[in-house]
Amino acid sequence: MAEPTAPSETELDVLKCFWRDGDLSAREVQDRIAGDLGWTSSTTRTVLERMRAKGLLTRRDVHGMAVYSTAQPKTAVIGGLMKRLGALLDLDGPLPAAAFTGSQLLDADDIAALETLLARSTEGEDEPR
Repeated sequence: MAEPTAPSETELDVLKCFWRDGDLSAREVQDRIAGDLGWTSSTTRTVLERMRAKGLLTRRDVHGMAVYSTAQPKTAVIGGLMKRLGALLDLDGPLPAAAFTGSQLLDADDIAALETLLARSTEGEDEPR
């Protein structure tokens, strides 16, 4: 599988479904986002497969049904986005993960993991896989 690429805004909306609810079938994703995005079920399946090709999701068969999962932890995805933003802004150090304390998606452990990931990337160490 290819190295994961940064998700688009729409792909982030899809990933949030997985971060909130765990593993999902295409139909379950469709039920959660179709109203907001106006997608047909075939569009949802196409997007999920493209996200899988990009290394953002994995797929396995469960009782004959395709079930998708995130391919990397949410902290890795969010940390990557934070690093890109920091680079865009030419910051000397990492963005503080504590800024996300009020997040509905991140708990205290996630924020601590983000702080560690961002500090490690500033020190030139590779991210954990």
